[in-house]
Amino acid sequence: MKKAVIFLFGLFFLVIVYSSCGSRESGQLTGVQDRPKWRGINPYGMVYIPSGFMQMGQDDDDMFRTYIKRQKAVSINGFYMDDTEITNNEYRQFVNYVRDSIAHTILGNVFENDGGSEVIDWEQEIDWADEGLDEMYYQGDMVMDGKREMDTRKLVYQWQWVDWPKAAHDKEISRSALINKEKVNVYPDTLVWIRDFAYSYNEPFTRNYFWHPAYDDYPVVGVNWNMSNAFNYWRTKYWNSYSGNAVNTEQFRLPTEAEWEWAARGGHERTSYPWGSYYVRNAKGCPLANFKPGRGNYGEDGGMITVKADAYFPNDYGLFNMAGNVSEWTESAYIPYGYQIEHDLNPNITYNATSDDPLAMKRKVVRGGSWKDVYYYLQNGSRDYEFQDTTKSYIGFRSTLTFLGRSISDFN
Repeated sequence: MKKAVIFLFGLFFLVIVYSSCGSRESGQLTGVQDRPKWRGINPYGMVYIPSGFMQMGQDDDDMFRTYIKRQKAVSINGFYMDDTEITNNEYRQFVNYVRDSIAHTILGNVFENDGGSEVIDWEQEIDWADEGLDEMYYQGDMVMDGKREMDTRKLVYQWQWVDWPKAAHDKEISRSALINKEKVNVYPDTLVWIRDFAYSYNEPFTRNYFWHPAYDDYPVVGVNWNMSNAFNYWRTKYWNSYSGNAVNTEQFRLPTEAEWEWAARGGHERTSYPWGSYYVRNAKGCPLANFKPGRGNYGEDGGMITVKADAYFPNDYGLFNMAGNVSEWTESAYIPYGYQIEHDLNPNITYNATSDDPLAMKRKVVRGGSWKDVYYYLQNGSRDYEFQDTTKSYIGFRSTLTFLGRSISDFN
């Protein structure tokens, strides 16, 4: 009996081995075999925002500005979104990457990979006292008190983007004409704390807000629209470098204006604020967000300026500070009558303005209101804009990532 079992087991094994050898073609339409398996992703620090339908735009209390916020029924694909604004410490990871890349290049810490191109040897430690790195520091009469301080003007990063609309409307265009490369200084503009407020003593924030550990978990500010895009480009490359064989073809990016509003509403319909209410205070009279209460009692809500990125209660999607704290960049170009011309499926108007374009073409939608805004700008449907090449002490951002695939339950 035992020999019979062994014989049958061996026969079964031989059948399996034989069936796995040779061609698998059968003359039947079975699709391409051996495709990579896709089990989805779960990005750290992000929450899933399901697909859905909403009435986009201001509710019933904006009679005199309805022409720029006219309601529109739209459908939005599901996506992931950071549960908080990008913090100083998270953005510092990007800044340090750029700093280290420049240092490795100067010191010659590169090697030839299998493809024949030079890549950085990240295992090579950097000796920051090396005189070869002097060019990265302030020199001569720019040195203060003998300190060896990094010249932040040197922290330049090149990012790329593809002009998909141009590709769709010009079939004869070359691929190289669609690839745009831009260089941007990635260090936050810390002088916004002085520039944004005339006759005001905010120099301590200029010296400390981005650098000091006390502000690590506060939202990064002083970053313009281009710097936000450069960060997302780097974040995508950083993700892919550690994802192994995972098939992730999507990129981290800024949310569209419609995506941002859909996420802010938290699944609620016709409510004014992310917490699903029509008021900015709870039953005890306490502010529900970080904004400018009354006539300017900044500290009444618990923060004189920004607060930690996960302060206050999240909305029903698990997103913190979708109202107040800092306004947030979106992907969308600002056009007053934009809702009238946008499609009702994933609406968005995008335009990457050049430095020579008129100012009106550099306007980008910002959403959510900030610590220095009155409560009107905290409403889900309120629109505002800023120029893409400007930096402010009250504007930050958070990233999104398109969800690939869809299930029936996504719509229930």
